[in-house]
Amino acid sequence: MADILNSFSLSGVAASLAEAVSVEPPREANPSLPQLTGLVKRSTASGKVDRIFMYNPDAIAMWIYQKYTSFFDDAWKHAQLALPLRTVMPSVTPVCFGTMYTGAYPEVHGIQKYEKPIIRIDTLFDAFIRAGKRAAIVGDPRCSMSNIFLERDMDYFRFDTIEAINEKAMELIDEDRYDLLVVYNGNYDATMHKTGPESVASLEALRDNVRAFDAFAEAVKAKWTHHDTLLAFAMDHGCHEIDDGCGSHGLDMPEDLNILHLYGVVPKRA
Repeated sequence: MADILNSFSLSGVAASLAEAVSVEPPREANPSLPQLTGLVKRSTASGKVDRIFMYNPDAIAMWIYQKYTSFFDDAWKHAQLALPLRTVMPSVTPVCFGTMYTGAYPEVHGIQKYEKPIIRIDTLFDAFIRAGKRAAIVGDPRCSMSNIFLERDMDYFRFDTIEAINEKAMELIDEDRYDLLVVYNGNYDATMHKTGPESVASLEALRDNVRAFDAFAEAVKAKWTHHDTLLAFAMDHGCHEIDDGCGSHGLDMPEDLNILHLYGVVPKRA
């Protein structure tokens, strides 16, 4: 049997998120994914949400889910939808996150290799800002998410460690003021490159990502009770093992292209 790639494209996420909060999608975005928009419509009284919390780990492949399914128990419990997606080529971080948040393919959003220029086409962040909504990104200073969406009327929080990033994210959840809050954690990717996707250190980083998402989701449920919220555990691309026990990604192969996003809706309680 030939290698099988997921049929739904990562490029459908941006329009789906925009539709979830009833704002116009980014101008170059591909069509939304009915599986995701349908989840929102049937999960809230209004058929929409007014908050989105995006947790973006890096490089967690669908085959990792398949092989280590129980590792994700504390993420699954917050989700009503597991959405298999095919990321874009080349399957490297700035290219893939560029597509996730513009809805456009790399040749349209402009990043077609591992580089971190500011994306100049319309993004989900711009769509939120036009609608009078507040957006923020929390990540480390060197990561793609902290750089390719700069120069917009939104907030950027940069910290050198995962611990500081996640501590700030918890503070922002507690402050309850952002309509779109995006948190990036690159620890699995960093460890995977050095020691391979399935090393003890990499699998512990994976567990850290799941624990972080679980903590964020519980905080959202406790603090954002006046809001209908969409939660996402949404990575950029997958990974594969290479020589000398290291890990990599960027190739046109199922291990790098197939990913599985988790989405859950938390209805307001007050």
